[in-house]
Amino acid sequence: MNDHAATFRKASLHLRKADPRLKTVIDTVGPCPLKPYRYRFALLLRSIVSQQISTSAARTIYKRLHALTGKGQPTAEKIMRLSHKQLRAVGLSTQKANYVHHLAEMVLENNVRLHKMHHMTDEEVTTELIQVKGIGQWTAQMFLMFGLCRPDVFPHDDLGIQNGIQQIYQLKSRPDKQTCIEIAERWQPYRTVASWYCWRTLEMETPDGPW
Repeated sequence: MNDHAATFRKASLHLRKADPRLKTVIDTVGPCPLKPYRYRFALLLRSIVSQQISTSAARTIYKRLHALTGKGQPTAEKIMRLSHKQLRAVGLSTQKANYVHHLAEMVLENNVRLHKMHHMTDEEVTTELIQVKGIGQWTAQMFLMFGLCRPDVFPHDDLGIQNGIQQIYQLKSRPDKQTCIEIAERWQPYRTVASWYCWRTLEMETPDGPW
């Protein structure tokens, strides 16, 4: 069993004891399969592409962009070879085309050290990522969770998390930020895993997840 699988096994045991309501979801959904994503630049690229558009539209645009960069995963070098016009042609807005180029520039200039982030703290990773235009706190949190597999990240502003908590706890309305934070205190130090189960709760009715 690898380190992340062992961590998530511990997380499942902890969450079952700490939160009986979440235990029901865990027993229904099964083990959390999260593991670090190898292609960190591609993950950030996809996050920028996906902002404020539907899941299906994001998949279509990213597929076109991926094809434009050629074989293998998209890299900063490949993106910088593309013109603004080419980026717009695959369906990116002017703003997102600028964001994509800025991401590539920051990586190539070593201002965003993707290759070293597994050695950095959550705070250090976030500080570097939010230098990039188009990357804010939420995107940094998603990167920590899905890219680096950090176990205790809690994106309290995420609507999916709020809706998941509402459903799990059978609340009359969607909980506010403070309520979510208070509920999540019992999930520490495995809030990433608990958040994953919140999203999966919604997937029981809706096939598309947060990414």
